[in-house]
Amino acid sequence: MRLDSLLTDELTRLSDYQKKALKKLKLETIQDLLWHFPFRYEELGEHKIISDTEAGGKASFQGKITKIKLEKTWQKKMNIARAVLDDGTGKINLVWFHQPFVANLLKDGESVTVSGKIQKNKNGLYLANPFYTKTYEAKPRKFLAVYSETRGLSSQWFRFAIQKILKNLLSNTDNLLEDIIPKNILKKYNLPSLKNALLYIHTPKELKNAEAARKRFAFQEIFLIQLSRLLKREKQKKQDSFDIKINGKELDNFLKKFSFEMTKAQKKALESILEDFKKGEPMARFMEGDVGSGKTAVAATAIFLVAKSGYQTAYMAPTEVLAKQIFDSFLSYFKGSGIKIGLLTSSGCRKFPSKTKPNEATPISKARFLKWVGEGEIDIIIGTHSLIQDSVKFALKNKKIYLEKKLAFVVIDEQHRFGTNQRAALINKKNETDKKLIPHFLSMSATPIPRTLALTVYGDLDITLLDEMPPGRKKIATEIVPPNKRKMAYEKIKEEIEKGRQAYVICPRIAAPEEGKAISLLTANMKAVKEEHKKLSEEIFPEYKIEMLYGKMLAKEKEKVMREFEDGKINILVATSVIEVGVNVPNATTIIIEGAERFGLAQLHQLRGRVLRSTYQPYCFVFTESKTQRTLDRLKALKTAKNGFELAEYDLQFRGAGELSGKKQWGISDVGMEAIKNIKMVEAARIESQKILEKDVELKKYPLLKKRINQENSNIHFE
Repeated sequence: MRLDSLLTDELTRLSDYQKKALKKLKLETIQDLLWHFPFRYEELGEHKIISDTEAGGKASFQGKITKIKLEKTWQKKMNIARAVLDDGTGKINLVWFHQPFVANLLKDGESVTVSGKIQKNKNGLYLANPFYTKTYEAKPRKFLAVYSETRGLSSQWFRFAIQKILKNLLSNTDNLLEDIIPKNILKKYNLPSLKNALLYIHTPKELKNAEAARKRFAFQEIFLIQLSRLLKREKQKKQDSFDIKINGKELDNFLKKFSFEMTKAQKKALESILEDFKKGEPMARFMEGDVGSGKTAVAATAIFLVAKSGYQTAYMAPTEVLAKQIFDSFLSYFKGSGIKIGLLTSSGCRKFPSKTKPNEATPISKARFLKWVGEGEIDIIIGTHSLIQDSVKFALKNKKIYLEKKLAFVVIDEQHRFGTNQRAALINKKNETDKKLIPHFLSMSATPIPRTLALTVYGDLDITLLDEMPPGRKKIATEIVPPNKRKMAYEKIKEEIEKGRQAYVICPRIAAPEEGKAISLLTANMKAVKEEHKKLSEEIFPEYKIEMLYGKMLAKEKEKVMREFEDGKINILVATSVIEVGVNVPNATTIIIEGAERFGLAQLHQLRGRVLRSTYQPYCFVFTESKTQRTLDRLKALKTAKNGFELAEYDLQFRGAGELSGKKQWGISDVGMEAIKNIKMVEAARIESQKILEKDVELKKYPLLKKRINQENSNIHFE
């Protein structure tokens, strides 16, 4: 048995149902199962003898199994295993519901320790679904590990399977559980060895042991990510990049095109980028700022310098709506500069300026668009995932012609919405030159990210914060509205529309479930775009123009709706969270968010930011169907937090690690997300990673670490 051995090969008697259940939980190897940690521990109660036992409370008993048998209840056709435990002083009944396999695992006469809640019926005292081990324990266990389950795989099954595996591995002389964390680091931070940590986390004798194990695994995960990221950065520094020339006069003239003066934070961010351009190595920078803090203007200025140096820029956005919004913004920024801009999305291509209308963009065929990109005729290429298609080439070299245009700058908006492979595919677009040059890279996000998370997942990037808003922006008046005060919010929308403004209404889903389809209590009252659009149009605001916007609409329909909303022809836009990122309509001043408890605080902050695009007073009305104090306290943070960064820190501490979707969004497990809450642990992991790489950047003295890092980089996407 090895850590990479398949569970289906090592665990006998697995039913087809259990194999499917393991696959559902993404548990394929021995290591996957060992790293399937308990999410809580149940206290078992003190050790007792049966003759002194009464119903009520929990207890542990030691004795011999008798009368073990399998039964099926007559009424419910339920498979149950029954047995009797005899400890010499008395007997107690044991029953396992929905666990018929126990009847095959236990035999009459076997010595066991059992634990559970003592109950009583007409047949006397009994334990229901008791935990058991097949040997007497000198010190009976106090705590029982409880795991995330699925049908066919109970916590009982996990306990037996994991104990069997641990026993096998610990008795193996090949030292399969060798530590990848250096011993000096384990000692410095008082962390248990890998062997002890696995025993502590699955079979703790004291809760402090389990806590120590979780701390060790949390540190290990963050340490590996930090080491991987910093190693990547060290390799980047040895690469060559493009020489971006900075003409002070041209830069000043470009900055004058903006209708505003840059904030100190914007100027500082731009200075950092200009310094990066001078280093000769690829820039790797992450720029984070609240909605409306001016990230696009900073990026546009850097792109201007790249274009004036004779190079191309690729700007990738997560949605067509945002890509088109960026394209339209750039038209005003680059008008009259001689710089050519292209838009590539799944619904078509556009180029600016048009040959016949120099102040406008024109639609062109994809074939012609790609030809012009390849020939260097387009300086700035804006798009979605379409940019990473193989057909998109940013330089061309053949027998007859050699073109000097190259992809020198990659900008990715809302980086966390793209997978690692997608980002890498764009950055690694081939430049057909004799010398391999790596493009400069700028990542941007308006999604508030806690400092600890940014230091971890963006450990290979320099971090720039735009923590200052342009002058004149007013704070959003945010109200948490109970259902009985809905009319007040509608009156404010009407008041704002009468002033010539516009509004958003955000719903968690597109449509209500079909009639007859089973729905859960959690979704029964969830607002839907289509139903809310009909209600608002027919009952609440029949005098206004109201339209819908959601992700499944055809691209042409979405574009038409957004264009009309931007032009002020639509008064109220009822939408899903598709408008969360990048939508910029300064005239929209009011937003209603339905079912707010179904969104994370960062997402609510992003949605609310849609009405923070002008100097008008913005309003946000947050509706929730939940009456729990926990939900209300969480939503109140929207009113009290000073900015998105503070809100992100609050959300990290307030919500459980499992609620943060770490694995799905960032590639970090729940245990790792717990570490993200601890700035000292994150900083310690970073410091130790830096120390190792300062002395041994090739990790020659750390073969196990090197092997693991290579595995992590090939198998895990830190998104």
